[in-house]
Amino acid sequence: MSKISFAAHPYLLGFEELDRMVERTVKSGNEGYPPYNIEQRSESTYRITLAVAGFREEDLSITLEDSQLVIRGRQVDDSDDRVFLHRGIAARQFQRSFVLADGVEVGDANMENGLLHVDLQRKVPDTIVQTIKIKQKD
Repeated sequence: MSKISFAAHPYLLGFEELDRMVERTVKSGNEGYPPYNIEQRSESTYRITLAVAGFREEDLSITLEDSQLVIRGRQVDDSDDRVFLHRGIAARQFQRSFVLADGVEVGDANMENGLLHVDLQRKVPDTIVQTIKIKQKD
């Protein structure tokens, strides 16, 4: 069975990269840890908030890799010298990926009350309408 792609439509020229980004997003998985919110704060700004209780700032890394925002958390398990009667809070690692559209830039990131906030801003182009001059053959 062949794969149907929206970028294969004859009226959608140059959308192959968008098609690849959609595929990558679908393959990135849908695990539930850590929980997160995505909010639109204005017409051109967004905020991603991850619940990262128990993580320190030095346990977290935020990178931008080929239009993909990747947030990783790695905790050090220091429980070798402790005896747990019940262990419900595990030191676990995570990776969350978000594909960003062209023109979306990563702004500030900050921690507040166990929440990691990453602010994004869409840069709106100055010129929306462009007139193309038709050249005469000499």
